[in-house]
Amino acid sequence: MRKTDSHRERRDRSEKFQTFTRPKVKVTRISESGKIYIDYKDTETLRRLLTGNGKMLSRKRTGICAMEQRMVARAVKQARFMALVPYASTSF
Repeated sequence: MRKTDSHRERRDRSEKFQTFTRPKVKVTRISESGKIYIDYKDTETLRRLLTGNGKMLSRKRTGICAMEQRMVARAVKQARFMALVPYASTSF
């Protein structure tokens, strides 16, 4: 009888911690020449790749490849410089 109780506890514990698969964020575009790029003027997409504090999310969180992550970093920095995206959040 104790084996089933411990099995039930383990099952309850595992159900408590559910893993949710995050949807992949599509950030890249393809130009007419066939080059892949990320537009720094697309602020809505860039905001989805930032935390509430203004930090860039990791590749593991966003699900993009290394080349795209470098392009995102460049686009976010460019958008920050052009004041399209804030450097940090204003609320404390």
